[in-house]
Amino acid sequence: MTTSPRPDQSSKPGRTTKQQSSLSAPMLIFMTALDTTWRAFVPTLGGVFVGIGIDHLLGCAPIATIACLILGVITSALLVAKQLRDVRKPQ
Repeated sequence: MTTSPRPDQSSKPGRTTKQQSSLSAPMLIFMTALDTTWRAFVPTLGGVFVGIGIDHLLGCAPIATIACLILGVITSALLVAKQLRDVRKPQ
């Protein structure tokens, strides 16, 4: 008796298991790098832009920019740490 090459239809759509993953190692590394990049830069840059906007509205430059920058850096660090925990989690 042979097994079907099709993935198991009983699993949730869009979910893949280790056996079904068709990504090559370089592509997996590339995707992980992209995921880490947005986690590091989007909250930081977003915090700066939100801080500049608040400073402009309230006229309290550069207090809000610095505060939002610090919050963005902390958020980035927490997101990257969460990603590292997920990657190191035993399979």
